[in-house]
Amino acid sequence: MAAVATCGAGAGGTESMAAATSKSNVTSFQRRGPRARGTDSGGPRLVSIAGTRPSVRNGQLLVSTGLPALDQLLGGGLAVGTVLLVEEDKYSIYSPLLFKYFLAEGIINGHTLLVASAKEDPADILQELPAPLLDDSCKKEFDEDVCNKKPESDIKMKIAWRYQLSPKMEVGPVTSSRFGHYYDVSKRIPRELIETSKWHGFFLPEKMSSADKVECCSLTPGYMKLLHFIQNIIYEEGFDGSNPQKKQRNILRIGIQSLGLPLWGDDVCCSENCDSSHSLSKFLYILRGLLRTSLSACIITMPTHLIQNKAIIARVTNLSDTVVALESFVGSERETNPLYKDYHGLIHIRQIPRLNNLICDESDVKDLAFKLKRKLFTIERLHLPPDLSETVSRSSKQDLAESAKLLGSGCGRSDSRDLREDLPQSLNVNDKKRGCSGRR
Repeated sequence: MAAVATCGAGAGGTESMAAATSKSNVTSFQRRGPRARGTDSGGPRLVSIAGTRPSVRNGQLLVSTGLPALDQLLGGGLAVGTVLLVEEDKYSIYSPLLFKYFLAEGIINGHTLLVASAKEDPADILQELPAPLLDDSCKKEFDEDVCNKKPESDIKMKIAWRYQLSPKMEVGPVTSSRFGHYYDVSKRIPRELIETSKWHGFFLPEKMSSADKVECCSLTPGYMKLLHFIQNIIYEEGFDGSNPQKKQRNILRIGIQSLGLPLWGDDVCCSENCDSSHSLSKFLYILRGLLRTSLSACIITMPTHLIQNKAIIARVTNLSDTVVALESFVGSERETNPLYKDYHGLIHIRQIPRLNNLICDESDVKDLAFKLKRKLFTIERLHLPPDLSETVSRSSKQDLAESAKLLGSGCGRSDSRDLREDLPQSLNVNDKKRGCSGRR
């Protein structure tokens, strides 16, 4: 079972009140509960871990993914003891950003990192992490992006009333206490922070030897060595909680890059009927068992678009706790589609875990898109641009109407109907003349 929050806020106030009560010989207030008895017997006090917070719904201990907007979609953050699977986009342009945000957030909070890769040296990955933005500079960068847009009064005149009532996404810095940090993708994290942080690297070509062979009904050598490496770090450094630690407890952030590639010795991306189809499933099953009993969180990027067997994708999804998919517009028809001119791709929240609860947190926002700005990577609600101008040519209106039918998984049917309702009546009349129904 995943680790539960052990936050001891308010314990100091209870002890000071009890001490003052004992001095004045007043017995109306007494300490009760296992926490007070543990303090009397000289046991360790439960303290909060830096960079974590308990969930308001189920008390689960959460860490930030490094992207506050994604934390909001996942119900407040990534639960400790779970696996976050990121389905890579087609050309692996934007999925490495989520991977680096997760690692950069761990360095800022002082967490221990474990970086595993089969194609890139972990030391080189850490050198490319984005630099954190201070509160003042972050607000300045966000304000500059907002100033480049149209005034709010003009936007309200051109956005359908249904979109005005929809919930808003947190895309920029807020003044209240937030969870997670913002990062500048145009700058690199200072070298001093990397040198002072504690991290472990697993580069598969350095761990493999010619003597390694695949045994029958077992994992591939790459997966086996990675599991042994993760297990040793968890047990030797006390992240499992079995050995008492003299220092304050910490979080282990595990990042595995491009799992399932042939570089790992797996052939799930090579053919539909692969020989080691169950090797990836066994690896994820054992990995989840290690995470459930430890103070650790894992992010895995996987090129699922290269896996031809859909049954393997279904097994991988079921063995992951949280699944997020990135769909880039690069090289697709949507790259030139006027409906998506303000975005760089779509993001799909395919699965959210049910931890200590019968139901999972689900966001009210279903149609999500991401955009890589000058310095910030933002996730926003996908808004269709309604065309209300009478001066727009008829051909452009027909293109928008046809594009609304080809939205696919990025936008629901309701949005397509909203777009048609927002089009001028003249377009609907022309559609009726051609034998088409203008409004459903």
